[in-house]
Amino acid sequence: MNTGRSKGERFSLWPLRISLAHFAVKDCARRGRQGLAECAKVGLLAAFWILTIVALPDCMAENAVPTEKIDHIFAGINSSREPGAAVLILRNGITIFERGYGVSDLRSLRKIDAQTNFRLASCTKQFTAMAIMLLVHDGKLHYEDHLTDVFPDFPEYGKSITIRNLLNHTSGLLDYEDLMDKPAAGTPPEQIPQIKDAGVLSLLKQQKTTKFPPGTHWDYSNSGYAVLAMVVEKVTGQSFGDFLHERIFLPLDMKQTVAYEKGKNTVNNRAFGHTHESGASHEQDQSPTSAVLGDGGIYSSLDDLAKWDRALAHHTLLSEAEMKPAITPVHVADGSVQEPDGTPAAYGFGWFLNPYKKHPRMWHYGETVGFRTTIQRFVNENLTIIVLCNRDDVVPANLALKVADLFLSPRP
Repeated sequence: MNTGRSKGERFSLWPLRISLAHFAVKDCARRGRQGLAECAKVGLLAAFWILTIVALPDCMAENAVPTEKIDHIFAGINSSREPGAAVLILRNGITIFERGYGVSDLRSLRKIDAQTNFRLASCTKQFTAMAIMLLVHDGKLHYEDHLTDVFPDFPEYGKSITIRNLLNHTSGLLDYEDLMDKPAAGTPPEQIPQIKDAGVLSLLKQQKTTKFPPGTHWDYSNSGYAVLAMVVEKVTGQSFGDFLHERIFLPLDMKQTVAYEKGKNTVNNRAFGHTHESGASHEQDQSPTSAVLGDGGIYSSLDDLAKWDRALAHHTLLSEAEMKPAITPVHVADGSVQEPDGTPAAYGFGWFLNPYKKHPRMWHYGETVGFRTTIQRFVNENLTIIVLCNRDDVVPANLALKVADLFLSPRP
């Protein structure tokens, strides 16, 4: 496979190979002046690194896929004047394909690239879950703590809802979207007040019950993840966004990733969302629920998400044992865990866990006004496919799985 950049879009390993080889030879020469024994040792080390670096294309060759086949999958959204997508494929932590299709907005027509920041929508939930897990790691929180332990003023029904229930969508909390005041017909979107995580918590405190007894059923809950953001704030005394920055984004060098709060911070290289109506794209990426952070408010790019993926693979933030709860499927008596299309699924903390064609995976999707996203991690194959779209007329999970089919061997 050709891994060199084409028109500035593809990732190349050759600069890395050349610079490392140069360093190895130069270091060998420098150290060699210290004596023959030292020269021999360093010479062997340098030879090892040079051979390893030069051999990298051969190591990747077994899974080589012509870039034209990948381009063909995204041909329908490859335009210089329409919103599109950013696509990343990682194998063993190495970027083997990275490309932008379309533009970040219809005003500047700036081309989408690896630094373009998209609203992740519900792919945010894996970061919210990680924030909670870090607090468990710190000993400041426990998965079996109840809502009333964190918020003593929460209604009686919160006594039966645990942090674990919130993480795995078995809390039964009412959907906050259904509890919000409905604007008058014809009210322009920009005139409708946006609710925030604190507002979601306030709405839930006004309720008397849940949809079902917590733990007995699975029901995907944006309310639960908005409440988790407020749990972080209550336990730490920090804003949710500041905690994410301090404990996740900064340690992983995710310099452009941000929990976006209008008036507080900005999104560099921002992609704007677009709706597709009557055959035309229209910029629209804010709604009355777009200011809620815990369920979908993070913006990130391919470059930063590659760092996130490597951190997950190498257990940079939490040990393998500490991550296990996040990748352990919840079990409910009625087997109600389902994918968005209604097919049976599995869910942990912020991750769907059901396999694809018998290949184990961690995955999620995101849908919000103007954006569609997916992250697909095939854990046994060390293969990750990320598709971020700033348009609402595509299903990135379907596109990502078409890409996966190019790499995954059939399983009996």
